[in-house]
Amino acid sequence: MSHSAQLKKRLKSLESHLSKENPILLRAVTSFRKLDKVSQSLGALAQDDSFAAQISWWPMIAILGTYSSGKSTFINHYVGKQLQLTGNQAVDDRYTVICYSADNDIRVLPGLALDADPRFPFYRLSQSIEDIASGEGRKIDAYLQLKTCASDAVRGKIVIDSPGFDADAQRTSTLRITNHIIDLSDLVLVFFDARHPEVGTMRDTLEHLVEGTISRPDSSKFLYVLNQIDTTAREDNPEDVIASWQRALAQKGLTAGRFYRIYNPDAAVPIADDTLRERFESKRDIDLGEIHARMRQVGVDRAYRIVGMLEQTAKEIEEQFIPKLQNLIAQWRRKVFWLDSIVFGLIIAALLTWTLGTGSWDELTFSHPTWELLLAEPTWRLVVLIGAIGLAIGGHFMMRNMATKNTLARLQKEISDGLDTNFSGMLPHAFQKSTRYWRSIFLKDPAGWGSRSRRRLAEVAAESDAYIQALNDQYTDPSGGGNPGR
Repeated sequence: MSHSAQLKKRLKSLESHLSKENPILLRAVTSFRKLDKVSQSLGALAQDDSFAAQISWWPMIAILGTYSSGKSTFINHYVGKQLQLTGNQAVDDRYTVICYSADNDIRVLPGLALDADPRFPFYRLSQSIEDIASGEGRKIDAYLQLKTCASDAVRGKIVIDSPGFDADAQRTSTLRITNHIIDLSDLVLVFFDARHPEVGTMRDTLEHLVEGTISRPDSSKFLYVLNQIDTTAREDNPEDVIASWQRALAQKGLTAGRFYRIYNPDAAVPIADDTLRERFESKRDIDLGEIHARMRQVGVDRAYRIVGMLEQTAKEIEEQFIPKLQNLIAQWRRKVFWLDSIVFGLIIAALLTWTLGTGSWDELTFSHPTWELLLAEPTWRLVVLIGAIGLAIGGHFMMRNMATKNTLARLQKEISDGLDTNFSGMLPHAFQKSTRYWRSIFLKDPAGWGSRSRRRLAEVAAESDAYIQALNDQYTDPSGGGNPGR
């Protein structure tokens, strides 16, 4: 089955599901199609692709953290099954996608099950990995695996367990997957290990998991968890351990927001002092209760996330993508003009050399035999003129092609170096469409960008606001008079 056919099948299945689950989101699919038309006209999105296929329509919870921070133990306790291996060292270097299955047996499926299924948000992720690390795309099973279990805790949602995070040693492809998961998730739990308070050795990890997330518009979806806090009960002053972590996170900009302190009741170390144990258990139960409540809330978060993504994407296209594309085109145009001036200069120099011979500049006159022939024979003048124009046109298109390749090479380097990650997959294709040989070099606006595209983006933004109001009517009832939509 072709990619286009798979996409149509997925969207049809999605619409059928949403018509029963949430009609508001069903209407949002139509708005995504408008975004598709704008991006496809720009050349930024393939004709057989859709923004609706690039997001997760299932509620998603990502669990990130440092090595041995207790992520797997937390998941096992949450699902009520021994699903993930646990241990003090890194026990799994792959991302594990966990979803519900009615089968009582826990099943482990390879990464191909995620990469080849358009219903999952990791569809064709191998190609993205291949683009940034040649040869790695074929090793998708080394990056992803799918586990299924019959646990009501994961019914209707996806939970993702990440390998232990160490940004100092992390491969570019692994960081790309981490960023992909973060972008798609409705809730991100970031775990740290209370047993290892040497936060100074984790500078890069803290920068990626904390400093890189607090400035995001969806920063409220990040919960920072200091796990295995029960081990500090043996310290003379366990509050010092907590304060040390809080200072480290504050240095990375995390001065507000919720900071949770938990430990697994099934794997807790004995606390002999009854008063101290009760204090630890009380605090743990409160924080665990809040975390679990947020995890149950992801279905609602998902609805607002998808609707909000409509307006966000529309604004990003007009306010970020188009200016970036226009800037690329302007750079390319300047290069072409500069290269053209060289070509035209060479052509003029060649004509002068041919027609004026080898005499000194003081001796140059129009009495040269070649000039006499050109002045006397219109046919020869036409031949020379056509030849010069042909050389100029051919040289111009060669220079256009050279400038295009040079600009694309610089753009790809910026993307691979992480200097330009927004629209990294869309910019090169749109730039190439806007610099095709039949487009005039004097056109400043990108191909496909005009009043119709602007109007469609404005419509999507307005529809997004209407969807949010509809969600508010569905999930809230300020008047207290009873909401028939709930």
